[in-house]
Amino acid sequence: MGCVHFSFLLPSVKHKAPQIPVLRSKNAQETNIPFPAVTFGPTDGRGPEGMDRRNHGAHGGGKIRIGVCVMEKKVSCSPMEQILERLHAFGEFEIIIFGDKVILEDPIESWPLCDCLIAFYSAGYPLEKAEKYAVLRRPFLVNELDPQYLLHDRSKVYEHLKLFGVPVPTYAVVRREHPNQELNYFIEQDDFIEIHGKRFCKPFVEKPIDGDDHNIMIYYPSYAGGGMKELFRKVGNRSSEFYPEVRKVRRDGSYIYEEFMPTGGTDVKVYTIGPGYAHAEARKSPVVDGVVMRNSDGKEVRYPVLLTPTEKQIARNVCQAFRQAVCGFDLLRCDLGEARSYVCDVNGWSFVKSSYKYYDDAACILRKMFLDEKAPHIYTIPAHLPWRISEPAQPSDAVRNREQGTVGIPTQSEELRCVIAVIRHGDRTPKQKVKLKITQEKLLKLMLKYNGGKAHAEAKLKSALQLQDLLDATRILVPRARYL
Repeated sequence: MGCVHFSFLLPSVKHKAPQIPVLRSKNAQETNIPFPAVTFGPTDGRGPEGMDRRNHGAHGGGKIRIGVCVMEKKVSCSPMEQILERLHAFGEFEIIIFGDKVILEDPIESWPLCDCLIAFYSAGYPLEKAEKYAVLRRPFLVNELDPQYLLHDRSKVYEHLKLFGVPVPTYAVVRREHPNQELNYFIEQDDFIEIHGKRFCKPFVEKPIDGDDHNIMIYYPSYAGGGMKELFRKVGNRSSEFYPEVRKVRRDGSYIYEEFMPTGGTDVKVYTIGPGYAHAEARKSPVVDGVVMRNSDGKEVRYPVLLTPTEKQIARNVCQAFRQAVCGFDLLRCDLGEARSYVCDVNGWSFVKSSYKYYDDAACILRKMFLDEKAPHIYTIPAHLPWRISEPAQPSDAVRNREQGTVGIPTQSEELRCVIAVIRHGDRTPKQKVKLKITQEKLLKLMLKYNGGKAHAEAKLKSALQLQDLLDATRILVPRARYL
């Protein structure tokens, strides 16, 4: 059987971070951001003059102010730095970093004014306080604040996804008011549980209701050896551990239970920037063996993947359902008789790591959002991206260029997006086929089940579920004594 891989080679320039003058609240603490800060003075956006600039945006030569009201740890991460640098390079924006001290200690009345606000929840973030600031100053919000409360409760996330027609795994919720509380609607047996009469046979997944708790369990049936696998945030090169002696589910809190979806050993991470853009990457699932695959730079290995039209619509629906323009979510691609994709988690504000192409796209889309909202009359598509400046050849490149007779020509590096290859093995062995006519009703019904009910159509059974159906039918028709 041949294998086909699709890919594209797109140009990308690796460049040094530009030195960006960024406005910062005068009370903000210094962070690791690699560009200088300008003190936010008392009349810079706080008095009538500053309010005028906020209301009129880019009118009269003023720049649109983008407030970054997030924890400093998130501001100083590489993807955020890369995108803020690109936004500033357009020359139309001033970036205002609020800082932890301002966010946590200062009253919202003294927070810097801005035209557009980037604000999202992370550990320790006062989301309610940020909401009050948004109500007071009414900036344009990249990600709405109120829907972010939903992301703290996995059951509410699933309910909200279903309202917008987004497919989710079959699930049920168990809520406990205190640890080890006995519930009359919850029954546990060796190889299954029942919740409100809905049965989940092992393997099934157990997730905490709390969206910030990432300790997820998978319980396996006794015929497969039993046991439990714990999935967790990456620790070193581990992302899961198997415990063969654990058979009972947790009873110390509230959990969601859902069917286990076979995905062929991969997870798909999707990142949106507005409803019209989605970037997807695949990684090895932690369910496989718990070992994190890393590249030479120590980062987890991920591969760009193409989304199907249905998956693109799912990404659009997720973005609109939670009103989060910049949003990451997890997609399960599984084949249970037919190929389908399900959303199993929504993370809110998330960025792709180590992709210059994504950073370029994100900056351009966010720029359009800001200008459409605050200064639609000045929006134009730039002839070239301002940060794309060819750099002098490095010593290793210079040697290579000298050999090719191209010394002194600035070089532009390329980013490999994927590879197109058609591969087929050369060895052939005779196919061992058995052809026979059948009249057994069970086998005929099985054929009609998988060929769309057409009497003369062909049916190909390949998936594990289809082959299991065939095996079950065969065992019924052929007495066991005949093949012992």
